[in-house]
Amino acid sequence: MGIDLGDLASAQPRTLQSFKGAKVAIDAFNALYQFLATNRQPDGTPLTDERGRVTGHLSGVLFRTVNLLEAGILPCYVFDGEPHPRKRATLQLRSHVRQKATQEWRDALEEGDLERARSKAQQTSRLGGNEVSQAKTLLEHMGVPWVDAPSDGEGHASAMAISGVVDVVGSQDYDCLLYGAPRLARNLTLSGRRKLPRKNVFVAISPEEITLAHVLGHLELSREQLVDMAWFIGTDFNPGVRGIGPKKSLALLREHKTAEAVAKAKGWELDSAWLQDVRSIFLTMPVSSISHPRWRPLDRAAVERYLVDEFSFNQVRVGAALKRVGVAIESGAQTSLDSFA
Repeated sequence: MGIDLGDLASAQPRTLQSFKGAKVAIDAFNALYQFLATNRQPDGTPLTDERGRVTGHLSGVLFRTVNLLEAGILPCYVFDGEPHPRKRATLQLRSHVRQKATQEWRDALEEGDLERARSKAQQTSRLGGNEVSQAKTLLEHMGVPWVDAPSDGEGHASAMAISGVVDVVGSQDYDCLLYGAPRLARNLTLSGRRKLPRKNVFVAISPEEITLAHVLGHLELSREQLVDMAWFIGTDFNPGVRGIGPKKSLALLREHKTAEAVAKAKGWELDSAWLQDVRSIFLTMPVSSISHPRWRPLDRAAVERYLVDEFSFNQVRVGAALKRVGVAIESGAQTSLDSFA
């Protein structure tokens, strides 16, 4: 899930309309896992079609992407490639968490605790090749571009923003700031509210924007120091130092300036090769060639054939969602997508 800088990142509240006209690189795996986690039955069972195939990711791609298009946003989905070898331990931990949550979900179902069952089920989502391929097919029918990253999707999305081919990176992960994304938009692909665990209380979820320049100025750090700060907290690529959170790590970097200086002052052992790898990942990770995304007109008939005929979606709901894009174009809220081909 990346590093948590929520208490330090100074997010500014936004609406979807705040990003009207913006080209946004969406962290695709981040979004698809959201869709699989939230689009479930009351007991946590995944949404499926008549053949038992999971469809929550497709429902999310359709309705959340329509929300973006309706608001005048031009999304481009960026999919993960091969994970960096340093991420292996994180991936193994996530697999363990899913296995544990799966058993806890089953236990909750047997006990009749549907609220706990749904909460645990949201942690069991698995994203396989079929789901990724299906999401890409749907995006193509919708005229929305997608990109395969050579490694982490948020890293490539950030590189796209740095190069100027998109305006904003859309992701829940603060790692995008470590990768150098000038602007990070969170909550673009989430629903309007979420339920607090074990409470009958809902809180609003609204888009928010974080700018790298503001974060660095507020923290009084360089981007290189922000990466060193993350090293001590722990990232997807290293475990961090036990007991060191964002605020303590920030104080250490402000005082000592570099990770090596912090380690020397504290008498900590430092794996220099590992540190340099993490720095390289965030500061100089190579990316594949970056080209301008190309948006196409939405093919309504193709979307309906794919979702309704292939996956048994409700035709009325699909048609109503697609109509919203047409209305947005007619009203001027969304420019015709073929204008950006």
